[in-house]
Amino acid sequence: MAPSEPTPAARVPRHLAVIMDGNGRWAERRRRPRVIGHRAGARTVNVCIDFCLEHGIEALTLFAFSSENWGRPQDEVGALMKLFLNALEREVDELDRRGVRVRFIGERERFSDAIRAQMDAAETRTRGNSRLHLTVAASYGGRWDLAQAARSLAADVAAGTLRPEDIDEAALGARVALADLPAPDLFIRTGGDCRISNFLLWQLAYTELWFTDLLWPELDAATLRRAIDDYAGRERRFGLTGAQLAARPDETAA
Repeated sequence: MAPSEPTPAARVPRHLAVIMDGNGRWAERRRRPRVIGHRAGARTVNVCIDFCLEHGIEALTLFAFSSENWGRPQDEVGALMKLFLNALEREVDELDRRGVRVRFIGERERFSDAIRAQMDAAETRTRGNSRLHLTVAASYGGRWDLAQAARSLAADVAAGTLRPEDIDEAALGARVALADLPAPDLFIRTGGDCRISNFLLWQLAYTELWFTDLLWPELDAATLRRAIDDYAGRERRFGLTGAQLAARPDETAA
């Protein structure tokens, strides 16, 4: 499919998940402080949101800050927290106006009171929106997510409201983050690394993966277009054969 041709609506992912990697390296290549790269990366978030709104993508999940990122130098973490707070204060009105619902997943208690208050306010302000479901994974880890789900199920077993033999994939899947959304169809990672880095370990089981060497601040609509076109050309079999898919297309549609 030529890049200039529109991708059929049936082949546009419903849910896009992104690891925004490369901000620090982008700044270092320009001999600038790493925080400058994070500021540039924040602007690229708007490019991604604009693209999703334009192309009818229903959900966008961004990996903004991992559980492991707390171990970075304190000056960088502090700058990131300030940038995060400023972005929350600055962007929510516009996101609400455009019909974007905002929410956060991760260990929220590790953030300052001021940031948690802004998170709560953003979620409350945009709760009724449905044009795009924007999820920001902050202080998040996929292993943490699974542990939280297991702990929730264990509590129900201890309370006598759930039998151990009733715990199956569906029961666990209902307790992980994003359980109310379709699983990500397409995962994009910038920055050149080809791994998922503890992001949505459960949710990415059958997600199509797409990697680029571009650093996050370099990402543009044309790059996103290439990723979508590549996704549109893939056959998603979900463990079945191509012949089975051809016989039952409606049951396995992307």
